[in-house]
Amino acid sequence: MSEMSYSEAIQKASASITRFPLIPVRGVPLMNYIANNWDSIWAFRPDPSDLLVATYPKAGTTWTQEIIDLLLHNGDAEICKRAPTPVRSPFLEICSPPPIPSGLDLLKKMDPPRVIKTHLPFQLVPPGFWENKCKAIYVARNAKDNLVSYYHFDNMNLTQPEPGPSWEGGYHIQSHNVSWGSWYDHVKGYWVEREKRNILYLFYEDMKENPRREIERIMRYMDLSVSDEVIDRIVELTSFKNMKENPMANYSCVPAPVFDQSISPFMRKGEVGDWTNHFTPEQSKMFDEDYEKQMKDVNIPFRTLI
Repeated sequence: MSEMSYSEAIQKASASITRFPLIPVRGVPLMNYIANNWDSIWAFRPDPSDLLVATYPKAGTTWTQEIIDLLLHNGDAEICKRAPTPVRSPFLEICSPPPIPSGLDLLKKMDPPRVIKTHLPFQLVPPGFWENKCKAIYVARNAKDNLVSYYHFDNMNLTQPEPGPSWEGGYHIQSHNVSWGSWYDHVKGYWVEREKRNILYLFYEDMKENPRREIERIMRYMDLSVSDEVIDRIVELTSFKNMKENPMANYSCVPAPVFDQSISPFMRKGEVGDWTNHFTPEQSKMFDEDYEKQMKDVNIPFRTLI
């Protein structure tokens, strides 16, 4: 599907776009279109050569997808502009009003190996991925920055449920009843399974601190080998500035009735530590106390500043 036809499909459906309600699937709140198509999603059988990119929303998903696409195409920027991100790397579970193609629709038209995106927590990933021993890359972002980014995304994405209270009114403690569920359950679920399932578990903060090192880790995990020059090029092409200006990666293909980027850009800041501009000392203390309780059973080395 070309960029034009994908954009046109969204444009045609935009009149019927609403803030879709959440319906729990095995205890995880998902948008109603996803929940209503759950049996087909759960039954999806990937090819063993497919690669899964899993994240909690707003944790560096699009960034990682672009890195992978460039690695697969030896750093060729023009090839990687063949279509917008959701066409090159379909979103497994996403379902929207017709004529917008679902993730499953797009995947049916692609030959393996495919790069497949998901925000599903580990327990909801179709079991075929693990039965077929697919490679999977998980990217985790520290809870405070992730929540800030999700808050702005909730406001600009007009398919997300109403974001509820303002930041000042308590959004900062609303970390569970959002699409795709609890951040805590999400990051822990993949963490405890990472060795058994051969999941490459990456941290957004590490990627920001030393993108070259993390791109090389992704390359080795994918059993690829590209030159140092190509790695340098990928580092440059996937900088926040270049990604934000890339129409095939910045979701400008999604019209304003769906993603209102006048409220907040899809690619807003891409920083580590932006939470300090949002949390008051009192909010931060309350959040930290809850965080300690939620994370007491694991030792995941998150950093809130670099």
